[in-house]
Amino acid sequence: MSQWLLVASGGALGSISRYAINLLAISRLNSNLLGTFFVNISGSLILGIIIGILDNKSGQSTSFRLFAIIGFLGSYTTFSTLTVASAKLIFADELIKFLLNILLSILIGLIAASLGIFIGKNI
Repeated sequence: MSQWLLVASGGALGSISRYAINLLAISRLNSNLLGTFFVNISGSLILGIIIGILDNKSGQSTSFRLFAIIGFLGSYTTFSTLTVASAKLIFADELIKFLLNILLSILIGLIAASLGIFIGKNI
């Protein structure tokens, strides 16, 4: 399979997954912001697990990296959405929500990534 097709197919699955989670957060929690938050945290955890696993293995699969990391996780996680949503909170004078969104996304994202790396290295 060509490298472009691996990235494209991973990206398609990642974007569909992101969209589905966002719709679920809107329908269940009435919050687009929480959908973005969950996607970014779970993406950090998943990437951490993958990196932790791959760090323990020799002969790492380029195809898997292209599909899972660049393709799937590249389209699944949403840094640009995080920053735009945060900017909109500033313009809406929602400074507490802005600070919570940025600080918790970064802090919990770092914790999730670290936990993922730990899990991946110990699988």
